[in-house]
Amino acid sequence: MINIGIVGGAGYTAGELIRILLNHPQARLAWVHSQSQGNKPLANVHTDLWGETEMVFSQNFDFEAIDAIFLCSGHGESQKFLSENPLPARVKVIDLSTDFRYNASVQDNWVYGLPELNKNLLSQATKVANPGCFATAIQLALLPLAKNQKLRADVQIHAITGSTGAGQRPTEHSHFSWRNNNLSVYKPFQHQHLHEITQSIKQLQGDFASRLNFIPLRGDFTRGIFVTAFTECDWSLAQAQACYQSYYQDTPFTILVQQNPDLKQVVNTNKCFIYLEKHDNQLFIISLIDNLLKGASGQAVQNMNLMFGLDETMGLKLKSGVF
Repeated sequence: MINIGIVGGAGYTAGELIRILLNHPQARLAWVHSQSQGNKPLANVHTDLWGETEMVFSQNFDFEAIDAIFLCSGHGESQKFLSENPLPARVKVIDLSTDFRYNASVQDNWVYGLPELNKNLLSQATKVANPGCFATAIQLALLPLAKNQKLRADVQIHAITGSTGAGQRPTEHSHFSWRNNNLSVYKPFQHQHLHEITQSIKQLQGDFASRLNFIPLRGDFTRGIFVTAFTECDWSLAQAQACYQSYYQDTPFTILVQQNPDLKQVVNTNKCFIYLEKHDNQLFIISLIDNLLKGASGQAVQNMNLMFGLDETMGLKLKSGVF
């Protein structure tokens, strides 16, 4: 069994991790730490855990009791935590913040945790920087093109995310009366995830120099990311589909689908659905994920599985609710 500690256990991503790991056949939650909820039952905060666990939030760190640690605190907190709390060398780290994503493979032995890009590296990693949610969905839409040196023109990207992408702490733009029946654009052309998307593309296509014109939107739903992207491509649709099918043939969670998909089909799962169309010289791509699972906690557990030599799907055969 893999003994696990979670830091920052009161937020959405930690809640998803707890739900997955309580049912993972090779994982045992040793402790879940929270500064704000110490000594309170986990189910008082993550109320869908009623009847699932009697654990309480810890206010202390017992590093000798764990084999792996998930860092789920806010951005900037992971670096601070690791500098203040030296871990035993045997403890493997999976960080869900932005702190170690950039140039991860050369920064103190961190590996960027996108299995569809770095599966071999992840199987040997001791420190993994889990990707961002928008970054995951957009990279999975574009990496097969980069692998074949086909990203030669600017890419137009629109992506809409659910309110849980803003985190659990209430803000003006996550308040129900503002978000409901509403849409808004934020950080056009300058979203922070562009850095890691470009980094991954250049890992496959070193001379990539085109623009990623990314327009993020806040949606009026709770979970999921719906990406549409298009770019010039001289392939036929059949050639593009063959390229994507080949790239993702050994990836259990990223699936090329033949019918225009709906967001509900991936919500509550660790799946990414990719759909392609060709319109004149433009390749049109749809990429769908659950921002809290494939975009965060599900992918973190997928990375843990790879780090410990397990089947990467273990504990992650989750079902969507399409009705």
